[in-house]
Amino acid sequence: MTDNSANNRNHANRQRVTSYDVARHAGVSQSAVSRCFKPGASVSKKMRARVMKAAEELGYQPNAIARSLISGRSNMAAVVISQKTTLYYPEILVELSQRMSEQGVRVLLFTLEHESDIDDLLDQVLQYQVDGMIVAARLSAQQIDAIERRGLPFVFYNRSFRDRQINAVCCDQTEGERWLVNRLVNAGHRRFGIISGPEDSAVSMERTQGALERLRELGVKQVAVAEGDYSYESGAAGLLTLRAEMGRIPDAVICANDVMAIGCIDAARHQLGISVPAELSVVGFDGVGPARWSSYDLTTVRQPVGRMTEAAVSMILERVENPDLQPEKRIFSGLMVEGGSARLD
Repeated sequence: MTDNSANNRNHANRQRVTSYDVARHAGVSQSAVSRCFKPGASVSKKMRARVMKAAEELGYQPNAIARSLISGRSNMAAVVISQKTTLYYPEILVELSQRMSEQGVRVLLFTLEHESDIDDLLDQVLQYQVDGMIVAARLSAQQIDAIERRGLPFVFYNRSFRDRQINAVCCDQTEGERWLVNRLVNAGHRRFGIISGPEDSAVSMERTQGALERLRELGVKQVAVAEGDYSYESGAAGLLTLRAEMGRIPDAVICANDVMAIGCIDAARHQLGISVPAELSVVGFDGVGPARWSSYDLTTVRQPVGRMTEAAVSMILERVENPDLQPEKRIFSGLMVEGGSARLD
């Protein structure tokens, strides 16, 4: 009898504590308990302290899955992003996760090795019943149609779609490249190399085309393009490709991101014995942390990641609450950072 009684007590102790148990223990209503655990809900400090004390004494944790069944929302948002973006610009993911968490929404991360892999991954995303989706990858019109048929709110991050109205938050890539080209040409550079990013990257395409168009407008004739993949190694290899194609080192190299620019600088200094910026100017785009290191001091365009992620999160949450909101595009200017990797005077 004694053993059975102990077993019964242990079994009872293992039973999940509910919000009703907390409410009874604290002497408040069950709705008051729910408000205390809902981010942003209106509740007095005294009430919250009372409920939290009872919850701690009972070992209570709210059941997110149960709440989602009641509310009809998962309180999860999918973030679709390329592996190269998370590797070379981790601030984006950190900012998105932090700002989502502040709103009580958890991030379900989906990564792509290449942006063109989106087809296979999209089916997986839609199976998780997320409330919305932030996409830092290129989608086709057919893929956008499939998402919209599901009634799933989504926002492009640093991507756009010119042929239809779509929710998007972007840094003005073309504007940034024009700034860089203007300063380099005005400083007397005449032979230009460009190291582009991956072929399937919409951001790389915008940056490369923006630089090429401005160089044409300014009458610059000697321009060569080497293809990179956003990696350090491809920046170094890109400089060697440009030298072979042009028959000499260009005056300036415009790289589609900072990491390739850093690789280009190291290749110039350590493989070719070229002084940067005395003999070669190198510029990038993004404003990643290593670009500010004194050994590189990169001239670049820094994206306003904090403002862009804040805009993306607010836009997606607004559309979860009100799916009938009209499509919106928010475009942010980057900040030109004049470092020591380029001659600009």
